[in-house]
Amino acid sequence: MGSATVARLQAEGRRVVPVSAPRLASGAHTVHHLLEQAGRLESVIDYLAESFAGAHVVINAAGLAAPDQTHEESLVGANALLPVLVALAARRTSVRRVVHLSSAAVQGDIDVLDETPTTRPFSPYSFSKALGESALLKLRRDWAGEEGAPVATVLRATSVQGSGRRTTERLARFASSPLCSVAGDGTAPTPVTSVHALAEFVSRVGCHPEELPPVVLQPWEGATTASILRDAGRREPLHLPALLCRLVVDTGFGLSALAGNRWHGAVRRIEVTWFGQRQVRGWAEEHGAVPEPRISEVLRQAHLALGRG
Repeated sequence: MGSATVARLQAEGRRVVPVSAPRLASGAHTVHHLLEQAGRLESVIDYLAESFAGAHVVINAAGLAAPDQTHEESLVGANALLPVLVALAARRTSVRRVVHLSSAAVQGDIDVLDETPTTRPFSPYSFSKALGESALLKLRRDWAGEEGAPVATVLRATSVQGSGRRTTERLARFASSPLCSVAGDGTAPTPVTSVHALAEFVSRVGCHPEELPPVVLQPWEGATTASILRDAGRREPLHLPALLCRLVVDTGFGLSALAGNRWHGAVRRIEVTWFGQRQVRGWAEEHGAVPEPRISEVLRQAHLALGRG
């Protein structure tokens, strides 16, 4: 995501300075403990502040995108502690806007993804992302009215696909296999999007001339549960009875719960593949900031990359 965003901004003629993110770990489980730990990492804050010198906008795309990982400390370090340190460092410089790339996974199985602070984490990954959001939004409230303080905005990316992404290769393999299937008629909207559209949206958010809301959601690219499988597998998926699919998903979550939620991330991916998930028409639609849809193109390229023509 970071590489795609840099490429997009440079193509638009923006001056971009990539910054290497420090590797961090944290055992924090609350915003209070997270902020407390961040306040003790002066050397990291100094490093980031020096790197941000002269910048007006900082985009944090350095999280750990590992939905199946169970090592909480590394996830919290990358997805919660680092965003706080970025904001603290930005406060010491000329930076006026911090855009933090989060994930719609923080809202779990909510019926409709939205732009409220509501989160329903269901895995170590989604918990780490939700904790990072909560901490940044607290800093935004605490610094409101403070002259010169940066304003943080959380940008929730949806299910982003792109060349070289493991999740995209996995989706293409599933779509090309005999197991390729959807629940019902396959017309349910799904929040599967392209990395190109995300990079374009990040640029529009970062360069927006007016004040941004606390949370913005990456807009829908028009994909449905069946269309993404047709694009990624070049075949019509099997259409399974919705009740049967629901039974399988509920059983999967039950078995995962018995194993300490070990497979919640994988089961949730199956659930979204079969049933999709709706999302609100949000800030992007209201401000004419909807990027060009490119998800079909990305998934067709993923299919060709498997060497199946």
